[in-house]
Amino acid sequence: QVQLVESGGGLVQAGGSLGLSCATSENIFRVNAMGWYRQAPGKQRELVATITTGGSTNYADSVKGRFTISRDNAKNTVSLQMNSLKPEDTAVYYCNADARTYYSSRYSNYWGQGTQVTVSS
Repeated sequence: QVQLVESGGGLVQAGGSLGLSCATSENIFRVNAMGWYRQAPGKQRELVATITTGGSTNYADSVKGRFTISRDNAKNTVSLQMNSLKPEDTAVYYCNADARTYYSSRYSNYWGQGTQVTVSS
């Protein structure tokens, strides 16, 4: 079973920084695009940032200049460095990946269980 496991969430004051990491299970053979999404209470899940295997990135306008996504292709991990955090960044953050296992040639889309980020004003 494929698993994506996020870590690094928590409580931080406005203006502070947090780093999130996402690890993939050992049965993952290859990963294409990876990304971070978030969902605030009462709102739909939204894209935060994505990154391709080649390192091309895409950010939501609301986080441009403050968040940085990166990945380690050898380890199939993705990270999100969040600086200058604002109360409106408070949400559950989810890791996402298009990946295939050693047992299948087909790529599927996977989600982590989410990690809470709370920014106090």
